[in-house]
Amino acid sequence: MKKSLLALAVLGAYAGVASAQSSVTLYGTVDLNGRYVKQDVTSGEDHRWSMGRDGINSSQLGFRGIEDLGGGLKAGFLLLSSVGADSGDIGAGQSATGSGKFWTRRATVSLFSNAGELRLGRDYTPTFWNNTIFDAFGTNGLGDSTGGVLQLAATTFVRADNSIGYFLPPNIGGFYGQFMAAASEAGQAGQTSNNGRYLGGRVGFAAGPFDVAFGYAQQRTTAGPNTDQDTWNLGGAYDFGFLKLMGYYVHDKRDNTGKEDRWSISTVIPMGQGEVHLGYERSKLNLDNPLIPDNKIWKTAATYQYNLSKRTAMYGTIALLDNGDTSRNSISPQATGAVTGVAEIGGKSKGFELGIRHFF
Repeated sequence: MKKSLLALAVLGAYAGVASAQSSVTLYGTVDLNGRYVKQDVTSGEDHRWSMGRDGINSSQLGFRGIEDLGGGLKAGFLLLSSVGADSGDIGAGQSATGSGKFWTRRATVSLFSNAGELRLGRDYTPTFWNNTIFDAFGTNGLGDSTGGVLQLAATTFVRADNSIGYFLPPNIGGFYGQFMAAASEAGQAGQTSNNGRYLGGRVGFAAGPFDVAFGYAQQRTTAGPNTDQDTWNLGGAYDFGFLKLMGYYVHDKRDNTGKEDRWSISTVIPMGQGEVHLGYERSKLNLDNPLIPDNKIWKTAATYQYNLSKRTAMYGTIALLDNGDTSRNSISPQATGAVTGVAEIGGKSKGFELGIRHFF
């Protein structure tokens, strides 16, 4: 249940800020599971039991607020941190001393008007949305459509720091759009020669059960000085009632490196208080080297989620990943769940997780 900060005595230090706002809200998610991963290896440990997180939803702690400025103008903010409830850190393998970030997921301030939203700060990139919105697993857990399958990862694949974004207003006949420019700033990790710069956008149309969107971006990567990576993707979904079908296609091309084509198809099937999630993904990496063959990776996954209430769910996920001739990727999305042995090139990676998710 979402609670006003004014109602939380333990957050009394925020009362002065909250009293100046029309509304300030604390909310979050905790998602933990028991995870088992097994991988083909050439030597060493080939399996691992661990406590996993973010199985069906991202564990997070958020603060958001909005103030009505009058005349149709509003101001707002959102601060969102990942939560690693398995170990007490700030989540996703990041720590306050390691990454230097506390608001790892999002940290933005916005102005809203009838012309749309202007948003500044650390935010999700337009090209990432087609990967996660049109994925039955929401790019979470062992079922994540990018986990282990993505081969040509961009520097700012999920989020961009130092960004300026614009969002179209929501009342234009089903059309929607987002545009972002993110600057490289001297002194930040990996950001030299404009490495980390991101320019991109996403436009779409949603009406009733139908939703489709196209995204494009160009960014300067950390793969080398003045190395650009171009990305475009197309995603869509249709809700038939008895099931929701969704999928996307992604094309990445990096200067002097190569290109990757990746696609995903998945579905959510409601079953009373429960639901079944099924997905299949495949990627093909073509390097600019005639001596290195194309590498293909495929992955399949299934989740059963039982909703105990609107806020609490139990779930189980199984997944299998099959590497190509030159890769040794794992289905585990975090280092704590990966095997410690030397993974076999072209080997398989498989596993399952059983967990609980709670919204508050």
